[in-house]
Amino acid sequence: MMASPLKTHGRVLAAALVGTSVEFYDFYVYATAAALVFGPLFFPAESASAQLLLSLMSFGLAFFARPVGAIAFGHFGDRLGRKSTLVVSLLMMGISTLLIAFLPTYQMVGWVAPLLLCILRFGQGFGLGGEWGGAALLAVENAPEGWHARFGSAPQLGAPIGFLAANGLFLLLGLWLSDADFIAWGWRIPFLFSAVLVGVGLWVRLRVGETRDFAEALEKEPPVAVPVGRVLAHHWGAVLAAGAGVIACFAIFYLSTAFALGHMTTVRGIAREQMLALQLAANLFLALGIVIAAIWSDRASTRRVLGWGAGATVVLGFIFGPALAGGSLPIVFLTLAFALLVMGLVYGPLGAWMPQLFPVNLRYTGISIAFNGGGIVGGAVAPVAAQMLSGAGGTSLVGLFLSAAGLVTLAGIILGRPASAAG
Repeated sequence: MMASPLKTHGRVLAAALVGTSVEFYDFYVYATAAALVFGPLFFPAESASAQLLLSLMSFGLAFFARPVGAIAFGHFGDRLGRKSTLVVSLLMMGISTLLIAFLPTYQMVGWVAPLLLCILRFGQGFGLGGEWGGAALLAVENAPEGWHARFGSAPQLGAPIGFLAANGLFLLLGLWLSDADFIAWGWRIPFLFSAVLVGVGLWVRLRVGETRDFAEALEKEPPVAVPVGRVLAHHWGAVLAAGAGVIACFAIFYLSTAFALGHMTTVRGIAREQMLALQLAANLFLALGIVIAAIWSDRASTRRVLGWGAGATVVLGFIFGPALAGGSLPIVFLTLAFALLVMGLVYGPLGAWMPQLFPVNLRYTGISIAFNGGGIVGGAVAPVAAQMLSGAGGTSLVGLFLSAAGLVTLAGIILGRPASAAG
């Protein structure tokens, strides 16, 4: 009997999953800390709302660093290979996260504190800029026929795992420590713990080889000298389509996590531990949505599943704002669970859909720029815009941002077309 592809390629799938779990853990640790403690610790302001806004802006800084990292890591990923580039991106992200644990606060060193925080946040984003694209290609370019979406979902499953680890650790610390101890030093522990996870990720990634598709492409022709130049000159339409295609998943996630956590604890007065526990439970629906979307995509098509997910995002926008405004925890939980399930539909198939839009010798650069460029709108702009809209007209306006994100993603899916084998 022939072995299951999941068993045969277990090491590849582990490298794609474990590495991105570590990367997303690092990213979400910052998101949670930004929503809970970074405002008063690093940013002077007259009100708690203003501090939260400044803190979320520092969170958004990494999204502007990610396209820069995407170009840098994409260049070497398309010229030297996927494996070595992924190792460096993991180190960059991990070191930046670890150093945040040792930062002085604003009360200690004044304006130097937020400056150092923003520099390390930029380093986090720079490293993550090369992470997702390489991990997706590591899985998809080694996938057997008919299994591309399931293999391509491995990096996406790193998102709920990383979120579970990050928020779970913050929840435990909140239960074990007093508020004073948590603000004084407890928030630093998740950043310190990152060093252990990075070590595990490196051990797994160093044990895999180069992808099959990349090796075959090198046999046919030498690498492109400047991949980003070729991508922007000849495949800019694919970049725009793919970038639009990822906006909905970013918007759903960061409004359901960073914004919802900050809003419900700061404005609605819900206890931090309650909201963290509620979000952890809702996070399970993200994992479920990714698995459903991956299996569905291999049986139908990634384009069809993404289209259904984008349509559901539009509907979600009309529910999201009023649910938060009501303040009822059961309603908030059901809304966040539905939101993250929908996110699974627009996130799970991306690892298989986006590489189709670019030739093999330009894929790392193309999908990395598109993924991280779309992240600026969906990830960086979304929480800040939501905070401003909430202050101006209540959370009912916040949901409209989600509906608009769903429409933009739907347009990208419709316009995106598969590319030829070589660019």
